[in-house]
Amino acid sequence: MNLPINAAKPGGFSQLPRFVCDLLAAPPQHGEGVHNYLFRLARVLHPYRTEPEIISLLRSVTDQCGRNVPEREILDAIRNSKPAGWRAQLQHWESEYRVRPKVNQEQVEAVLSSGLGAVDLWEVSPVRLGTDECHTEEVIDALFPGESLLCCGWAHDCFDTRLRNEWRGCLSGMQFIVPSPMSKRVGWTQAGHQSTHSLDNTGSRHFLVVEFDQGSTDSHAAILLHLAERAPLALALHSGSKSLHGWFYCARQTDQRLRAFMQSAVNLGADPATWVRSQFVRMPDGRRANGSRQPVLFFNPEVV
Repeated sequence: MNLPINAAKPGGFSQLPRFVCDLLAAPPQHGEGVHNYLFRLARVLHPYRTEPEIISLLRSVTDQCGRNVPEREILDAIRNSKPAGWRAQLQHWESEYRVRPKVNQEQVEAVLSSGLGAVDLWEVSPVRLGTDECHTEEVIDALFPGESLLCCGWAHDCFDTRLRNEWRGCLSGMQFIVPSPMSKRVGWTQAGHQSTHSLDNTGSRHFLVVEFDQGSTDSHAAILLHLAERAPLALALHSGSKSLHGWFYCARQTDQRLRAFMQSAVNLGADPATWVRSQFVRMPDGRRANGSRQPVLFFNPEVV
């Protein structure tokens, strides 16, 4: 893959964070989620490159993916990812915490020295879900009891907000969900458009999700088990790709306590984007665009 150096200026790729370079170096092939990869890559490039540079990079990394990637798909990925882009997330994070997200490597190494991993996370799960059947519906029933309004997505740009029973039987094939009930079916986006997925129509926090862009699943599991000593871990799932996502129950907690907890997670390598209440996260036991399952490794419905 030949990446256009001029598109990465100023400073070449040396000024890009390591996780962005890793993402650029590992584009998927056709059938492995090219469409979602475009969105994810555009999202993390917004703080570092201009829109023309991002267009050029997205063209280059997908020119050998095994299918034609039309210009419209690239432009849509850039436009749709901008509200969730890292520039917006970093500005939000800085206004909340007055610091940029930064991994404390010494803390990470101290946590990983426990030697714990994904097997240990599975072993301590109060409820173990079998792998032969899909458990999305029962998991969502436990996480969101009653007739909650839920925002769920087949893709980043294809979603809806419906009552729990209106979703029944549909969720196992979906990729995304907002980890808190919605306050109304439709809200206003920051761009002034009505949408069924916006911060305006997202209700109070129900779960705070911790996910990672770097590291192994074993390292993610060790960090989640460490954080579970501070907050009730309700669920941990595999993204269907390379990471684990932990759902921590946080209803009725103060913003001060939640900010402190999220800061600790970010110091250990968590993605700060999930601090935004309306951020999509992976559907428990759902499926990625390429068909890969997002299985649940840890489940403790009693904390809800």
